[in-house]
Amino acid sequence: MGNMNKDHMRYIWSYDSPIGGMTMASDGQHLTALWFDGQKYFMRGAEDPERKSLPVFSLCSDYLDVYFSGKEPSLAPPLLLQGTDFQQMIWKILLSIPYGKTVTYGEIAKEAARALGLKSMSAQAVGGAVGRNPVSIIVPCHRVLGADGSLTGYAGGTDKKRYLLELEGIL
Repeated sequence: MGNMNKDHMRYIWSYDSPIGGMTMASDGQHLTALWFDGQKYFMRGAEDPERKSLPVFSLCSDYLDVYFSGKEPSLAPPLLLQGTDFQQMIWKILLSIPYGKTVTYGEIAKEAARALGLKSMSAQAVGGAVGRNPVSIIVPCHRVLGADGSLTGYAGGTDKKRYLLELEGIL
């Protein structure tokens, strides 16, 4: 994500979730990032952003309010995800994981390999892209589990991953 244009994270806003503060970023129209404060890759690409209340942040807050109430939100804010072509493909697969369901890194690797016309792909390559997902919760990387069902590799921490999966009735 080193090629990220800083204009994609021109504005930020805060959200207080039941499991800690979150920071949203926007280019003014789209949600470009949603991090748990202090998580891995937190604020990467956001240099000197302006704190500003925007309609997209209201939409994101509404989405999170519904989500943290234990219900499936119906409408996500408009997203603009900046990353490599491979990361974009993996994040698109993440967006297809239904609320209340999980997949493994290996299952995503199989789907990505099929899409690229490859025989196989490493779960580690998928894990790298999943871990750099800039939009927590809405792009549901918390729904990805290790091959043995373990709660591996969540940039926000496995305690938060467990909470989110329990909230969705998965654990």
